[in-house]
Amino acid sequence: MSDTVNDNEINEIVNSIISDFDGGKNIDALKFFASPDKEEVRELVEHFFRIIYPGYFRDRSYKIYNPKNSFAVTIEDVFYHLKKQVYRALDYSKNDNKLSEEEREKESYRICKEFFKRIPTIREFIETDLLATLDGDPAAGNLDEIILAYPGLMAITVYRIAHELFLLKVPILPRLMTEYAHSETGIDIHPGATIGKYFFIDHGTGIVVGETSIIGNNVKIYQGVTIGALSTRGGQKLSGKKRHPTICDNVTIYANASILGGNTVIGENTVIGGNSFITSSVEPDSKVSMKNLEKEVKTDGNKVKSEEVKQGDEWFYII
Repeated sequence: MSDTVNDNEINEIVNSIISDFDGGKNIDALKFFASPDKEEVRELVEHFFRIIYPGYFRDRSYKIYNPKNSFAVTIEDVFYHLKKQVYRALDYSKNDNKLSEEEREKESYRICKEFFKRIPTIREFIETDLLATLDGDPAAGNLDEIILAYPGLMAITVYRIAHELFLLKVPILPRLMTEYAHSETGIDIHPGATIGKYFFIDHGTGIVVGETSIIGNNVKIYQGVTIGALSTRGGQKLSGKKRHPTICDNVTIYANASILGGNTVIGENTVIGGNSFITSSVEPDSKVSMKNLEKEVKTDGNKVKSEEVKQGDEWFYII
C-alpha cells in the first residue's frame, strides 16, 4: 500500500497552523531580525574565548604571521557583533520607556565601549580562577589542560563575561551566554550572581548558583551543589530581592549539598559536607555534615553487617 499525498489536505493543515499564529499568544511574536540570535550569541562567546585566552582558541583555518594584528582584527570584529546583539537586546528592557532606534544605537555603543574597558579586569579574575583550579585539583596535569578541557573553568569564564554585561543592564544577552555554558557543561550560574576571585568548580555537573547569590574569595564547589532560593512561590513579586545565600571567603562545599535562602550566610573558613541541606546561617570556622547514616550489607538477601557510617571524625556541626 503506497502513501498518497492530498494537496488540499496538506494546505488545510498548513493554513490552520498559520492562522493559529494570530491567536494573540505570547509565543506568536514574529521578530525574525529584531531579537537576539542564540546561534550568534554562541559564536560571540567562542570569539570572546580567543580574547580571554589568546592563542588557545584561535581560528586555525588561516596562518597568523603577526599575532597582535590578528588580535586587533578579532577584537574589532567581536565589538561589532556584540554591539549588534546589545542593540537588539535593548528592546527587551523591563523599563516601559522604550528607546528610539537612534537612542538604542548610542546606548549599545556606550555599553560595548564600557564592557571592553572591563576585559582586562575580567581576565584578571579568570587568571585567579585558573590558579585556584590547578591548586585545588591534584588530577590537573597543567594549566593548558585546565583551559582546554575543564568544564568548570569554561562555565566560570562565560559567567565572568556575562556578569559584566548584566551589571551594564543588558537584557537577555547575559542569560543567553550562561545558558550556553549550562548546556555545554551542566553548570548553571546566573549572570547576576556575585562571585569573588579564586573560584574553583570541580567536576561541576549539576551545580546551580542563583541570581542573588554572593560568593566570596577562595570558594570551592563540587558537583551537584545548589546555592538557591528557599522558595519561589512569590513569582515576579520576588524579583530584585535577595533570595539566595551568601557564601563567605574560604568556604568548601562538597558534592550534592543544598544551601538555600536569602538570609542564609555561610561563615568564612567553613566546610559543608556532601548531601547537606542547609536553610539557616552557619557560623565561621564550622564543619557541617548530615547525621550519621546506617550501612547495611547483604549477601544473597541475608543481612551480614550493620554499622554507623561516619563521614569523618572531624565533622562536628551536625544538622
